[in-house]
Amino acid sequence: MESENLQKRIYAFIAVIASVALVLILLPFLQELIFQNIYSQLNLEIDPDDDQVMSTDGTEPSQAATITLGLIANLFRVLKIILWMTIVIAFVRLTLAVIFGAALKKSSQYEISSLLKTVLSVIVYIVAFFIIFQTQYPNVPLAPLFTGSTILGIVVGLALQDTLGNLFSGIAIQADQSFQVGDIVAITNQGIGTVESVSWRGVKIRTFQNKLLVISNSVIGKETVEVAQKDNLNARLVFFNTLYTNSPAKVIHVVREAVRQVENVSPKRRPKVRIRDLGDNGIDWEVKYWTLNYRRFNDTDALIRQRIWYAFQREDLDFAYPTRTIYTAKQSEEEDVFVETADEICERIANTSIFAPLPNDEITRIGESCSVRVFAPEEPIVQVGQKDKSMFVINRGMVRIQVLEDGVAHTINTLEAGDFFGEMSLFTGEPRTADVVADTETQVLEIKPHILKPILEKNPELARIIGEIIDDRREKLTQKEEETKLMTDAETKGVLKSIKRFFGLNS
Repeated sequence: MESENLQKRIYAFIAVIASVALVLILLPFLQELIFQNIYSQLNLEIDPDDDQVMSTDGTEPSQAATITLGLIANLFRVLKIILWMTIVIAFVRLTLAVIFGAALKKSSQYEISSLLKTVLSVIVYIVAFFIIFQTQYPNVPLAPLFTGSTILGIVVGLALQDTLGNLFSGIAIQADQSFQVGDIVAITNQGIGTVESVSWRGVKIRTFQNKLLVISNSVIGKETVEVAQKDNLNARLVFFNTLYTNSPAKVIHVVREAVRQVENVSPKRRPKVRIRDLGDNGIDWEVKYWTLNYRRFNDTDALIRQRIWYAFQREDLDFAYPTRTIYTAKQSEEEDVFVETADEICERIANTSIFAPLPNDEITRIGESCSVRVFAPEEPIVQVGQKDKSMFVINRGMVRIQVLEDGVAHTINTLEAGDFFGEMSLFTGEPRTADVVADTETQVLEIKPHILKPILEKNPELARIIGEIIDDRREKLTQKEEETKLMTDAETKGVLKSIKRFFGLNS
């Protein structure tokens, strides 16, 4: 398409040049013919000695004849100026079309390229006009004309000061190419948003409130512009704090793992968690992460803060707060939504089928030793391939069991309060075979191997009973979800042997 347009331009240029050249060639003959006709009608002739026009009777020509000859001569001079300017305009337009078409073929700065072409064209036209004008009127002094143009230029420049400022600022922006259409820019005292267009007058920015912000080029040239380039890993900072009693090493590990699982956080760069300051009330921290889509940084920042809160609840970490308070407000029952009594935890474990064979004292021991953890909606609880050896009982909320098929996560089961998952990792040490993601805000009871080992050593018969329960559960899940390949390729028998080997029990 572009090559066809260029060919059309070349053909049009050739046609114009040929036509104008033909007129310029025929013009002297036409001029001579007209003058000869006028001479004969006015009884005039040209003196062969000094090429002066005079009457046939040897007297000076009349004033009317002189004016007529002068008008006709000026008419032909003006016509020549127009024809030569036509050639210049055609040549400049073709040249600029070829140059800018090749140089800016893949550029998105169409408005600025048009501006540059216009400026260059005007400069060439002005210079060409003065040269052609001087060839036709060599006796006309141009100095007074330039003086008058200078005065006029000063007047026009003062009147169009803002417009000219925008024009030259736009040229400077294009030459520097600090930002392009699609980039995110933050302009001091103006706003932040996505660049939609750049013209000779100003820049149009679409804010995150979906408003159109139009800023003149002269204003942008005076302000500090922060640019987040499109298709680039742009970093963000999120701040939080902790008490001085919390371990910095633990905080770094917990927060980093929570941030890495947040959507829109680039997996190509590892998030950085570092101490920003030692404040009056606690340690001030900052999280540096890199976004995949910088336009969504507000939502990503908010989600990171949410995940940090849930991670702190699970790991018994505390946010710092001012120590100058003189009283604390009593929390309502609604605010204590995640505070569980020992009896409630034990009752939940006792109602779980896999622990039903255990006596009450052993269930109480498990309830006192397990960890209560809270997860945010859409936050992974376990991931496929993990080798952590613990199981979870859902106390509140709901989770989804997911597996990957051709790189896409598919939900194969949904578990609610009272259900459990991860038992094979707890009793046999097998790696996780599926992802488990919190569907809503979910509270789980985490049970680790060191809690069960003394119980199984004290009651060897329990290992056999639990093995049978796991066997039965695996058979049902395999029949129900056979096509999803949720379970591993291991046989559904022999779990008892795996339990004894994992816990080091005697056969």
